Amino acid sequence: MNANDQGARRDRYHAIPRTLIFLRSSNPDSGAEEILLLKGAPNKRLWANKYNGLGGHVEADEDVYAAALREVAEEAGLTVTELTLRGVVNINTGSDENGQRPGVLMFVFVGNTADRQLQATAEGAAEWIPIHEIRHYPLVDDLFEVVPRALADGKPFFGYYWPDATGK
Repeated sequence: MNANDQGARRDRYHAIPRTLIFLRSSNPDSGAEEILLLKGAPNKRLWANKYNGLGGHVEADEDVYAAALREVAEEAGLTVTELTLRGVVNINTGSDENGQRPGVLMFVFVGNTADRQLQATAEGAAEWIPIHEIRHYPLVDDLFEVVPRALADGKPFFGYYWPDATGK
């Protein structure tokens, strides 16, 4: 199909693709299963000092899988060879005064790794967190719902978020 025939018009909903990645690993000392989360840097505009998965924007010249692999390398210094798509979340961000504002389409991946050597970046510091203790950490709001769904076996999950009256 010709690019001009794709139906992308200003009066239609547009979405910005993003990735969210959760890596699992066994702690070599305790044997506990852990999840890799990124503690946002204190100076970040969004999610400062909160824990989130790895991830970010998909660039125009890459697919969502390649973006997920790139984000893991950029934010944790890890090279991962296999990720599984576990969910897709459509995030309605509301609209501006002109009735325009793209939403976000978030692709949630999960993978395993034995490599536990991490690097800190300007985004924050990646940390291995015992999965059974995750509820005690200051997580980004939606992770309390997303993590259990992402780590569960079975069918992929699909979600939809929308802003409340306060914009949250």
